Amino acid sequence: MGSETPCFTHLAAAPGWRAVDFISDLHLQAGEPATFEAWRRYMASTPADAVFILGDLFEVWIGDDAAEGPGFAADCEAVLREAAARRPVFLMHGNRDFLVGEGLARRTGTRLIGDPTVLAFAGRRWLLTHGDMLCLADTKYLAFRAQVRTPQWARDFLAQPLAQRQEVARRLREGSQAQQREVAEYADVDAAAAREWLRAAGAQVMIHGHTHRPGEHGLGDGLRRVVLSDWDAASQPPRLQALRLEAGQGLHRVILAGA
Repeated sequence: MGSETPCFTHLAAAPGWRAVDFISDLHLQAGEPATFEAWRRYMASTPADAVFILGDLFEVWIGDDAAEGPGFAADCEAVLREAAARRPVFLMHGNRDFLVGEGLARRTGTRLIGDPTVLAFAGRRWLLTHGDMLCLADTKYLAFRAQVRTPQWARDFLAQPLAQRQEVARRLREGSQAQQREVAEYADVDAAAAREWLRAAGAQVMIHGHTHRPGEHGLGDGLRRVVLSDWDAASQPPRLQALRLEAGQGLHRVILAGA
C-alpha cells in the first residue's frame, strides 16, 4: 500500500480563474474555536476564484448525518455552504475526515475530488494530494488506512448509531494523541515515490499537506513538492496560512494570522 502509482483525477480550471487557494490540515474541532473563527473569516473574504481544501479540514468526521442537527458540525457546514455560494470549493479527503460524503457536498454545494488530482491551470499541470499515501515509512498507518478505506468498513461504521460513532472517534483521538507524545519524528513523504507520481501525472509541482511541515523541496529534474501549513490559531505565533497560485505569478504563501 502506498508505493503503487495511483489513478489520477483530472480537473481543468474554469477559463475565468486568475487565482486559486490551497489549504489543508485545519483539524477543526469544537474545542478550538479560534481556529474555526479564523477559517470562517478566511472563507468569507479570500479573493481567490476557487478554494481547494486538501484534506483534514476536520479533526474527525463521523458521517454527514452529524451535521443534520445543531452543533459544531452544522456550523462548519454553514461556512462551507456560504463560501461555495461565492466561489467553487473543492474538498479532498484526509486521514482524519475520509468519511466526508456526497451528503455534505450536496448540502453545501462543494465538490469532492479524488486523491490525487491533477489540476490544469495557467498553462501547467499541478498534482494535488493530501500526502498520507506517500509517507511510505509509516507502515503502521498505511495498514490502518487500507483497512478503513474499504467500502464495507465505511458501511459498517456509518450503520452504527451516532453516539456510538462519537465514542469510537473519541477513543481514536486519544490513541492518536498518545502516539504523538511517543513519536519523536513522523514519517515524511518519500521523495522517490513523489517523483514517480509527478512523472506519471505529467506535472512538475506537487502540492500536499498531511506532514505539518510547510516548505518546498526540490526533487531533481525540475520537479518539486510544496507542503501546506497546518492551522492553529492558539499557537505562538499563530499558524494560519493559505498557498495561493496566481496566473502569471506562480505560488506564494498568504499569512492570515490576525485576519
